[in-house]
Amino acid sequence: MEYRNLGASGLRVPVLSFGAGTFGGSGPLFGAWGTTDAVEARRLVDICLEAGVNLFDTADVYSAGASEDVLGQAIRGRRDTVLISTKTALPTGDGPADWGTSRSRLIRSVDDALRRLGTDYIDLLQLHAFDASTSIEEVLSTLDGLVRAGKLRYVGASNFAGWELMKSLALAEKHAYPRYVAHQVYYSLAGRDYEWELMPLAADQNVGALVWSPLAWGQLTGKIRRGQPLPEKSRLHETAAFGPPVDNEKLYDIVEALDDIAAETGKTVPQIAINWLIARPTVASVIIGARNEEQLRQNLGAVGWSLSREQIGKLDRVSAVMSPYPYFPYRNQEGFAKLNPPLT
Repeated sequence: MEYRNLGASGLRVPVLSFGAGTFGGSGPLFGAWGTTDAVEARRLVDICLEAGVNLFDTADVYSAGASEDVLGQAIRGRRDTVLISTKTALPTGDGPADWGTSRSRLIRSVDDALRRLGTDYIDLLQLHAFDASTSIEEVLSTLDGLVRAGKLRYVGASNFAGWELMKSLALAEKHAYPRYVAHQVYYSLAGRDYEWELMPLAADQNVGALVWSPLAWGQLTGKIRRGQPLPEKSRLHETAAFGPPVDNEKLYDIVEALDDIAAETGKTVPQIAINWLIARPTVASVIIGARNEEQLRQNLGAVGWSLSREQIGKLDRVSAVMSPYPYFPYRNQEGFAKLNPPLT
């Protein structure tokens, strides 16, 4: 397993990490993802640690806290060997104090997460979304207090727009508050919007990307193909409405290119899609999920080898889309491109 520094921090994370969204699954979304109990979760954690995957990602909104609770049980007795990442900000109830990142909500959310996880510190807390109703100074000063109290080691963001992340970083520097070292983002061959603004920002500010849904909400598993109906047992029947939009024709083209490379390499479609992401600029770790041991072992096979330059180029071309203004001139016009060459 390869390890990379997470952004500007000294925290070294594996290039593959495990997403615990299937743990304790309940409800229309998370119940469709999986219903892994504590015994099954412990076995999946065992397999991850054997492979060198020691970063586990969860959130308070995953199955109303059950994911954190099951993960806590699964790592019991080996806390020092794992890294825990969790998130807060999204609504966990209907009350006025059940959403956002106000001082009171953040403090209560962190204490609740610590209790469910069965630990006295969280390695990485990420804000699950930007809260426009709370000043950034209040958010950052609260996070600073939680870090100083020893409850948090590092802080990060998730699903932020470019200006939201940059303003937060600037204010953190101005007031000497902890900087966001990570940005958990959606990024896949079928969804490359991250590259337009957030990737250059991350490269400039040294913020590591933690990639969620690397298989485009389950649509890059190889089971979704042109001219074929959605498999009867696909979770997309229940979860498609929650996921990012995908152009079907573009998706089919990408899957066919993945098929060609699978035939050349002997790797599976998901392994190739994940391996392509690992090599992208600013990516620190790709979060993989699994409902069972078979899925986990297959996803773990995405590391330890590399795509050829020609194969990467093929995937780049088939998945490319026209960027919106003001980004497209910098990619498609020579004069603009000289001022802002692409990241490598």
